[in-house]
Amino acid sequence: MPRTTFQELLDACVHFGHLARKWNPKMAPYIFDQKNGIHIIDLHKSIVKIDEAATVAKQFARSGRKILFVATKKQAKDIVAEKAAAVGMPYVTERWAGGMLTNFPTIRKAVKKMNTIDKMIEDGTFATLAKRERLQITRQRAKLEKNLGSIKDLNRLPSALFIVDVQKEMNAVKEANRLGIPVIAMVDTCCDPTLVDYVIPANDDATKSIAVIMDAMCAAISEGLEERKLEKDKEETEEGETTEAAAPAGRKLRSRKNAEEKAVEAPAKEEAPAVEAPVEEPAKEEAPAEEKPAKKAPAKKAAAKEEAPAEEKPAKKAPAKKAAAKEEAPAEEKPAKKAPAKKTTKKAAEPKAE
Repeated sequence: MPRTTFQELLDACVHFGHLARKWNPKMAPYIFDQKNGIHIIDLHKSIVKIDEAATVAKQFARSGRKILFVATKKQAKDIVAEKAAAVGMPYVTERWAGGMLTNFPTIRKAVKKMNTIDKMIEDGTFATLAKRERLQITRQRAKLEKNLGSIKDLNRLPSALFIVDVQKEMNAVKEANRLGIPVIAMVDTCCDPTLVDYVIPANDDATKSIAVIMDAMCAAISEGLEERKLEKDKEETEEGETTEAAAPAGRKLRSRKNAEEKAVEAPAKEEAPAVEAPVEEPAKEEAPAEEKPAKKAPAKKAAAKEEAPAEEKPAKKAPAKKAAAKEEAPAEEKPAKKAPAKKTTKKAAEPKAE
């Protein structure tokens, strides 16, 4: 079922476009007709596009992401601020600070500065300052609150932008396109729809038209937030049930562990005396064991006595050596006796010579 009806859009003057001479040819698919020099927007296509943008916004809200609403036009400021604050989304209704998306860390520093001033006021340190310093800080705080007070809860870049007038908020559109942030926008007949991801062809000048489309978008966001809350509650209940179911199992495991520990301790206690008994008995038996080597001392003496005659035997072998020496002496004498034979040979040779 569509979130808006044809009659509601018709009553809110959503179908009125700009002058025909100021139109953008890229908006031709969304223009129904021209009457009295003014283009008429096709409301059937507007209904379809509103539903498409609303479903996207619902998905973003359901996943816990933020959508930044941007509308600095006079006729749109109050409506956008009221509707966006009702669903807890950040919004910009004053001047768009250059680099609010592309230079987001610097913007966060300014927001932190505003928060420090608030802490000083709460702590009482602000009252201790001089009058001139207090005036300067209060003026600075008012300026920061005017420009950045609505995005002080925006801790990171938004997931999407909702823009009322694309031509007036061209800086915001360019920054979002550079960072790849999807843009949902109300696009009139004089605007370029190619810069917008989710086009809502509608009159962006009438307060009634802005209010109708903002109602549809905020209703979708609130539905997404409710679904997110229900999912969280369901998860919490499931976790509680799992913890309750795990509690008896944990008790059983503990009882098993205790029983096992007791079973291990019982044999340990029984083994303790068995270990002590053998320790004492060897201590008593060691005394006689030590005495036995003492009794063996005579055996050593006997061995010493036996070694003494063993040493004497080599001494008795000395005559054998003398006998060997005597036998060698006659062996040496035998060659000495052969000497006269040589002399006789010489003598025999001499007569032959004569």
